Amino acid sequence: MNKSLIKSKLLIAGAIISMFLTSCATKHDVVYFQNAKSFETIVDTDTFKAKLKVGDIVSIYISTLDETVTKPYNLVKSTGGQGLLVDYLIDVDGNIDYPVLGKIKLLGLTVEQAKALFKKKFDEGQLLKDPVVIFRVLNFRVTVAGEVRDPGVYPVSGERISILEALGMAGDLTIKGRRDNILVVRDFNGTKTYTRIDLTNKEVFNSPVYYLTQNDYVYVEPNNSAISLASGDSRVNTIITITSFLLTTALIFVTRN
Repeated sequence: MNKSLIKSKLLIAGAIISMFLTSCATKHDVVYFQNAKSFETIVDTDTFKAKLKVGDIVSIYISTLDETVTKPYNLVKSTGGQGLLVDYLIDVDGNIDYPVLGKIKLLGLTVEQAKALFKKKFDEGQLLKDPVVIFRVLNFRVTVAGEVRDPGVYPVSGERISILEALGMAGDLTIKGRRDNILVVRDFNGTKTYTRIDLTNKEVFNSPVYYLTQNDYVYVEPNNSAISLASGDSRVNTIITITSFLLTTALIFVTRN
């Protein structure tokens, strides 16, 4: 057989073996929702709604047919020659200081509950008739870190976001990311909770952290193969060294004979 052909085959074999040795991920490690059956239907009964926390920044706009009566409630600040609504920070006691109404406790309320509270106060004080309350959380964001393609802090425009959507915004997991042990760190007014979920199992949809809240931190840890390569696992290195030695010896033998 032609020596150059043998040499080429040995080089290709070496490359394939090296790739095999340094990549230990299997289909079982990377496929999502593995126990979901074909045509299986899961009814979403989750009524999760994010609740307001200390440190949230909210925007509140009050509207009625008569704009003159709502003007005291819609304070405006001048920025670059433009008038923008004043934002409100939920303080450490869970309150905001709102014009005319004074201190209003928003801690632990959903957005809908906060709207209802404002309408109630306007009604009880006979201040406004049939007001429309537009209420938004301005600093709703989540952080996705670890073995994803584009880690970072991502703003959320709606009132809730699922962990799948957050991972999608971060470009999904890399092949080195561990799918079965993703960590979600949640802070609610100084109390942190740590919850792990398994994306390879359809039960992820029933997890209390399937829907994320403001400032949740999602961490995708590296799998064993990534850790081994990063730390220079002695067993992997030994196998690679021996393989390289054998292939080199074979190439020398082919070249000289």
